[in-house]
Amino acid sequence: MSRRSGATKREFIPDPRYNSTVVAKFITRMMFDGKKSISTKIMYDAMEFLSKKTDKEPIEALTAALENVKPVVEVKSRRVGGSTYQVPMEIRESRREALAMRWIIQASRSRNGKTMGEKLGAELLDAFNSTGTAFKKKEDTHKMAEANKAFSHYRW
Repeated sequence: MSRRSGATKREFIPDPRYNSTVVAKFITRMMFDGKKSISTKIMYDAMEFLSKKTDKEPIEALTAALENVKPVVEVKSRRVGGSTYQVPMEIRESRREALAMRWIIQASRSRNGKTMGEKLGAELLDAFNSTGTAFKKKEDTHKMAEANKAFSHYRW
């Protein structure tokens, strides 16, 4: 850990189509090898897919999907004496959002489908409906924290 000041928080410029910083963050997190234009096209295809499948605006569906996948607690390993405990800890908002986006992107990449835009759209739709791989990952994380809540007094 650094003894100096922490990393500075970067400002995200909202994307041009939806004027949303959440979409801009999602595009940046999905990007490979600096190919932002490809990542942007994939995201916009997924938003089109969402608007066709749901009766809501695509930006509302995206935020609802992210809210359904955001974890509240996670477990962290703490070494106490000679043993290691899985200690449940609450997550700050920025990390919750980052984990949710990462899980959705990872789940959509491992899905079967034609294009990445369709796979991402389908995973976002599943997250919107509280189903799918990313939502299951959140549930598993919460179950793990619930099972280890006896060790919560080791939190510091």
